[in-house]
Amino acid sequence: MLPSTSSASTDTKTNPSTPLDTFARRHMGLSDADRQAMLDQIGVGSIEALIEQTVPKDIRLDGELQLEVLSDTQPLGESAALAKLQAYADQNQPMTSMIGMGYHGTITPPVILRNVLENPLWYTPYTPYQAEIAQGRLEALLNFQTMVSDLVGLPLAGASLLDEATAAAEAMAMCFNVARQKKAKFFVADDCHPQTIAVVKTRAEGLGIEIVVGSPQIESVGFESEDCCGVLLQYPNTYGAIEDYAALTAKAHEHGALVVAATDLLACCLITPPGEWGADIAVGSAQRFGVPMGYGGPHAAFLATQEKYARKMPGRLIGVSKDVHGNLALRMAIQTREQHIKRDKATSNICTAQALLANIAGFYAVYHGPEGLKAIAQRVHDLSRALGEGLRRLGYEVDATKGFFDTLRVRCENAEKIIKEASGRSTNLRRLDKRHIGVTVDETTEWDELDAVFDAFACVGNLPRPVELDLEDLINAAPASDFPLRNSPFLSHPVFNQYHTEHEMMRYLQRLVSRDYGLCHGMIPLGSCTMKLNAAAEMIPVTWDGFASLHPYCPPEQAEGYAKLFEDLESWLAEITGFAAVSLQPNAGSQGEYAGLMAIRSYHHANGDTQRTKCLIPTSAHGTNPASAVIAGMTVVPVKCADNGDIDLDDLRAKAEQHQDELAALMITYPSTHGVFEDAIREACDVVHQRGGQVYMDGANMNAQVGLTSPGKIGADVCHLNLHKTFCIPHGGGGPGMGPIGVAAHLADHLPGNPLNDEGYAVSAAPYGSPSILPISWMYIAMMGPVGLREATEQAILNANYMAARLRGHYDILYTGPSGTVAHEFIVDVRPFDQSAHVTVDDFAKRLMDYGFHAPTMSWPVAGTLMIEPTESESKAELDRFCDAMIAIRAEIARVESGEWPEDDNPLKNAPHTAEHVSSDDWSHPYPRQTAAFPVAEQKIPGAKFWPAVGRIDNPYGDRNLVCTCPSMIEFESNS
Repeated sequence: MLPSTSSASTDTKTNPSTPLDTFARRHMGLSDADRQAMLDQIGVGSIEALIEQTVPKDIRLDGELQLEVLSDTQPLGESAALAKLQAYADQNQPMTSMIGMGYHGTITPPVILRNVLENPLWYTPYTPYQAEIAQGRLEALLNFQTMVSDLVGLPLAGASLLDEATAAAEAMAMCFNVARQKKAKFFVADDCHPQTIAVVKTRAEGLGIEIVVGSPQIESVGFESEDCCGVLLQYPNTYGAIEDYAALTAKAHEHGALVVAATDLLACCLITPPGEWGADIAVGSAQRFGVPMGYGGPHAAFLATQEKYARKMPGRLIGVSKDVHGNLALRMAIQTREQHIKRDKATSNICTAQALLANIAGFYAVYHGPEGLKAIAQRVHDLSRALGEGLRRLGYEVDATKGFFDTLRVRCENAEKIIKEASGRSTNLRRLDKRHIGVTVDETTEWDELDAVFDAFACVGNLPRPVELDLEDLINAAPASDFPLRNSPFLSHPVFNQYHTEHEMMRYLQRLVSRDYGLCHGMIPLGSCTMKLNAAAEMIPVTWDGFASLHPYCPPEQAEGYAKLFEDLESWLAEITGFAAVSLQPNAGSQGEYAGLMAIRSYHHANGDTQRTKCLIPTSAHGTNPASAVIAGMTVVPVKCADNGDIDLDDLRAKAEQHQDELAALMITYPSTHGVFEDAIREACDVVHQRGGQVYMDGANMNAQVGLTSPGKIGADVCHLNLHKTFCIPHGGGGPGMGPIGVAAHLADHLPGNPLNDEGYAVSAAPYGSPSILPISWMYIAMMGPVGLREATEQAILNANYMAARLRGHYDILYTGPSGTVAHEFIVDVRPFDQSAHVTVDDFAKRLMDYGFHAPTMSWPVAGTLMIEPTESESKAELDRFCDAMIAIRAEIARVESGEWPEDDNPLKNAPHTAEHVSSDDWSHPYPRQTAAFPVAEQKIPGAKFWPAVGRIDNPYGDRNLVCTCPSMIEFESNS
């Protein structure tokens, strides 16, 4: 039996040694009276009794978590936690980083910093699956797509990927799929960024693609073998040179291979974009468009291509459609590409995008406009020209014979000494080899920083500084640009040409955000997605300079504060998961799944068991599970579920026995995707272990485990953790995420490694994925402490069981445990109403908008149902508000069932109701406007009503008429 659960949120006694700004009570807002009322509704006497009935005894932890970094295992108050983390940030040394490699200093316009990055209206919403209440961020993402499409010269761009390296890996897989997986060679230019080459190699291993790395010359590729599906080129390359790839591209096309260009958006403002010289796919990072380096992320990557490859594209695509009233409306296009539908046939396992960062990059382009971007690009190029001219005057050979944009390769006699001298002047340069240095200029570069570079080179070379090293003189004397100039216009849409003053930009941002529903408005009860509080104290450190301004490949001694942050988190997460080691590299849940399976693959291969490629996956699993297994080189073997929703142990045994010589892994989610703690989970793990397989646990439901049980206790060997779920990193309207993995001791040597090291494998471009958002999870754990973390889990289970108890009698709860309880989420069966009233799960989702809610998870893991997860951070009042709405909707269905309202004309079928609709002169519906607009009386309080921006969207229309860049209203109306 664990200790009493009431201390964190109810203790009001004062003690001079106890901080007054304790966090747990602010994270979990139940009073003693609330808690008791909820327990009474459920019919149990205490939370301890509820946990006894819900969590199997044989997997429960014996005591509290031991988070040793915290003094005396006590949580820190908000002020103390911020102070401790500030001390870490102060140990980092943000310097002028001229390392390049796709990471650049940038200036985040304050109007975007304050109104987007630091604004919970932007960072708390979920992925825009409910498009009617996500029109603001959908427009922002459409801006991003338009920006990318225009700049790279290709007609179709996605709504962001995870980083440049994984975008290149996705492009490789796309080439492989376009070739129908019949051409298994992919050529990678050796002058691509090294981290990109590393990640592409890892992805190719699982897919069975042969990677050939070589000089980007026609004779190096070997097209004659006719087995090359694609070519990856860096443009400009990692050394800064801008090559002419027209002949190579023509030869690739002649032999049926696609060309992928990893490019730079700012450079594309001046140089001929890759789409214009024939590239089929363009990838890259939008980081330098206003997103801090953050020691590696998060940053929005991009992928653009030809329209004919739309259904082969990875990730999300935002498209233009119309609503039932004929108004322009946006939504996610071609959703059949989503993994939960295509499973092991999916083209990618990408689930999380980088929506918040893509929005920032798009807004950066909106704010500066085409002329502003050109000016920034020209300044960067002029400074790099001045740098090259100055170094030549100092006697150094600068490799810029083929044109360059912002990066120079400089020949020298002793690269190490020059780099050391530059470091002494607070400047980081890139060591290419013993006799070559890379120097990259960016938007933040000033003359003083160029002067420091000149000093470092002059000092080591014992060269006198010529007195004429003057910026204006150097720019005037430098050779003219030697690269193919861009002649085509870009960003001509009005959105990029009318918000260039801060006043107008601020108003535009506010207009957009007013169309979006986030946690600021109410509960987002999405099952499996854990939309919990993203506390202000957790978010504050994200923009601190000590965390935001570091280059991911700066010298380790400049990131000692980050090292301590990583050490703490790795230790805490290892204790929470019951594992021996943790990798923080995966920068999304999908990447965590992939990394965990690659660790298993590496382990089997190290043991000589290369034949172990079969992965058992329950049919109820997350859709990314089978997709991840496939890209990790495994073959999916489905395992049935029993009538009660549990894994069918008989079928599991049979499949494990059938494939025992080839068995690689079992992928499970715990509690199950049906919202139940399965009693036989350890037995399931044993079945697999006895036959030489490993157990991978999907960590999506860790919010029901922390402090009560753990993946290690259950018997798993590896799991990923969605830090953007259980550990409070916000979903950002569709990303960022973080998906670190924990592993048992025997897998510790098989975790991903530094992308720049030759040994091992890498799944993300930066060694620690997206480090600048890790302070959020650090703050959460530090402020909650062991007891608070356990109590959060218990309260999440309490909240779910309370809601299930309130809804019983109105709806069937599809799955429960042996004692009739659920875990932290539960499934409501609404399928009977399709028969009785032609009311579908979609109608529920849209009508809930009228009541002021985002819908629960729809049709997963069971089609036609709603999966509800309240989390621990919602108040009883909010839980009741949602239950009241669901009960009221059931009463509305009864009016349809009785014939009072027609099946095709009622509040559910016509939802959501916009302000324009209910205030129009024409109202022909058989129910009053008040019922449509204000189904709850409290919504009439000024400011209480959240209005959907558009009516129900016509998704098929948008897929039949695919438009994925900013449209003009004239074009839209003519197409309609």
